Amino acid sequence: MASEHEIKSEKILVKDIFSKMWFRIPEYQRPYIWSRDEVDDLLDDLTFAFAERPDTEYFLGSFVFQTKPAGTTEGQEFDENDLLDGQQRMTTLLMLFACIRDLSSDSKVRGSCQRAIFQEGDDIDEIPERTRIVFSIRKEVQDFVDEFVKADGGTSREVDLLRLAERSEEPSIPNMARAILEMRRYLQDPDLTVPLGEFLKFLRTSVLLIYIATENLDDAFRLFTILNARGVPLRNSDILKSMNLGALPSQDESGKARYAKLWEDAEGELGDDFDRFLNHLRTILLKDKARLNLLQEFEDKIYAPKEKDKTTGLKKPALLEKGKPTFVFIERYLRHYGTLLGGGNYDDTGNTFEFDNLIRVMTTGLPSSDWIPPLLYFFDRFSYENLRDFLVLLDNKFSSDWIAQYTPTERIENMNEVIRIIESAATPKDVLLAKCFQIDGKGMVRAIDGPVYGRRFTRYLLLKLDFLYQDHAHRMAFESLSVEHVLPQKPAAESQWRADFSDEQRKELTNRIGNLVLITTKKNTSQGNADYDVKRTKYFAKKINTCPNSLRVLQTQSWTPSDLLKNQRIVINKVRQYYRIESDFS
Repeated sequence: MASEHEIKSEKILVKDIFSKMWFRIPEYQRPYIWSRDEVDDLLDDLTFAFAERPDTEYFLGSFVFQTKPAGTTEGQEFDENDLLDGQQRMTTLLMLFACIRDLSSDSKVRGSCQRAIFQEGDDIDEIPERTRIVFSIRKEVQDFVDEFVKADGGTSREVDLLRLAERSEEPSIPNMARAILEMRRYLQDPDLTVPLGEFLKFLRTSVLLIYIATENLDDAFRLFTILNARGVPLRNSDILKSMNLGALPSQDESGKARYAKLWEDAEGELGDDFDRFLNHLRTILLKDKARLNLLQEFEDKIYAPKEKDKTTGLKKPALLEKGKPTFVFIERYLRHYGTLLGGGNYDDTGNTFEFDNLIRVMTTGLPSSDWIPPLLYFFDRFSYENLRDFLVLLDNKFSSDWIAQYTPTERIENMNEVIRIIESAATPKDVLLAKCFQIDGKGMVRAIDGPVYGRRFTRYLLLKLDFLYQDHAHRMAFESLSVEHVLPQKPAAESQWRADFSDEQRKELTNRIGNLVLITTKKNTSQGNADYDVKRTKYFAKKINTCPNSLRVLQTQSWTPSDLLKNQRIVINKVRQYYRIESDFS
């Protein structure tokens, strides 16, 4: 496809990728790491485009590969392409075809999907059997693909997939198993009612990507590095700035200079977060999930909405004008952003650091910044009135949705509902009393009362416990944090731990939240495995000085199964009371 040192780039439809091209995931590639969040985001974007713009091409992204003609390496019989960038997305598409195949009863749909996954061999025509993507990173991964993706009905084996999702030691396999299970759940969701045949047609004939290819491995790696480290030379925010400067009156040179400096200062101060900040403003205006890039969102939804009002049939009015109104809007929210996240709200929030401390916990521990738009909008409308109470409700809602495993789309929609409530409220009290802050207490407690070590929310939960035990007359102080076990994961055979805890108790209790604390430096494995009296006085004492919950735990003179279970009850009840979850764990 591309000769030595030639770099080729073209757009290509999914149907052509999965019918004419063959790929290999090289040995040096990282594992498949997409979680439920990334899978849901991809499916949500694809199904939204299918439902709203079925006749429009949908751009899914780019991928980089090194072309390798047959014979390039020993034993290579056919042309193939080593994927350097895009393997997560391409692997997900391969598994998506398998899920559609196994969920559909239409023989044409099933056949189309099967051909996308592999080419059936034909001895008469000398057509070899080939899998669309070969996983050279690990033999176990290729075996998984052969058994659960390539094989007809493979994705229907949900019991086996659940087992692999929990127990497999190869990192790619549990993530791939969970991805398949999530795709099956999504495609069968009765609230979505995805017509598999029509969706498959859209996926194959309307979804496109851009490929970048070269035969030279150094060139391919250089392209990969540029795309991932530097990004494209011109960002959407740069074009947005130019567009709005151009909308200012031509004679207003001082205005252009002032607003250009405003924009550049914000870029310098916020760095990579500046585009994210602009997306927060987009969210405040539109109150829905972004579907297009930043520039298109402003162009097609804010400045000149293409969507029609369902009542009048007329195009919706502009939400903001280009030029000075946009710069004034951005300037106002930049002040809000700096104020709220700047750590200087002691005097205005009741002579306490509780607000600033909670902001720090949220920015450090939460998985995304989707909670910032409602916070900015509340402050814009009501300033400091009931601000601390609002932040507590906002954090509890967002964090509980995350911990209870709500999807990113669900979490974003819940935050957008908060924005809509703020918009319609006459007073801040109206916002605080709204039903939008109701939480899934059962789902949250179920998540935190079992094994939590290794879960994404664990560090946040421990930070939250530190916050709950913090004296807010003082700032919370933490820089580098690690999660440490009190009862170690692998105590020595002759240790007191083995005498105090049976194997069954260690299996059941080691990874519970009541056995975990935060320390303020990196973990030391040998000291971390010491018996409790030594660990408490010589290890923890030096590594825990600013973590209130950890300090509380270490007041315990012993650490037996009863001590651990007592602390488990304490922390679960502490969280339950703070989140106002009505359930008895005493």
